[in-house]
Amino acid sequence: MRAMILAAGLGKRMQPLTAKLPKPLLKVGEKTLIEHQIERLVAGGVSGVVINHFYLGSMLEEALADGTRFGIDISYSKEAIRLETAGGIIKALPMLKDDSFIVVNADIWTDFDYSSLEPLDGEDRLAHLVLVENAEHHPHGDFYIDDAGRVHEDHSARDQRLTFSGISVIHRNFFSGLPIQPRSMIPLLREAMSQDRVSGAVHSGLWIDVGTPERLQEVNALHTQEAGD
Repeated sequence: MRAMILAAGLGKRMQPLTAKLPKPLLKVGEKTLIEHQIERLVAGGVSGVVINHFYLGSMLEEALADGTRFGIDISYSKEAIRLETAGGIIKALPMLKDDSFIVVNADIWTDFDYSSLEPLDGEDRLAHLVLVENAEHHPHGDFYIDDAGRVHEDHSARDQRLTFSGISVIHRNFFSGLPIQPRSMIPLLREAMSQDRVSGAVHSGLWIDVGTPERLQEVNALHTQEAGD
């Protein structure tokens, strides 16, 4: 499968670090966040990567080039206006080529094994979400997984809800008939969940949403510790 890395955000919560730099190019150790992400995708057997960008996107292309040094083909989907999550993926569909593909946020730090993800049939399942335990900054979570492994959003099940990790597998049928325009994934996921067509799994390992300067410091400290072990 190919993978799409969502990298078109403005990084407002990371100011002032993102005043002149897109958030995916912030460093953890000697490498940028997105370089670490690409290396994990390559290790997981991903056959190609598409990166969408908007804010200071040319810097991403200059830093990563065509992916040769990672041993993988990298393509770019430049957005003249911010298309949000679903709109950005819809625009990139021709480059993703496969019926099913991995979608991952550029600003997460995780030891998730991408080789565990499998293609979807596009009929019974349109999406597969990886969920994690709720962090302190997001205590109520997003969705819950029922006994059949299907994901739902049910506010009455608050104590069972987990956080969406920003890692998923999506089938192109998920976007069937939708034009390229700014559009969020959340309403589309809710509709698919109402049809019982979203599955999920829980990742119990390392996962950090690197959304603030404090969490970037936390990840750098963790990385330094791991490098010293």
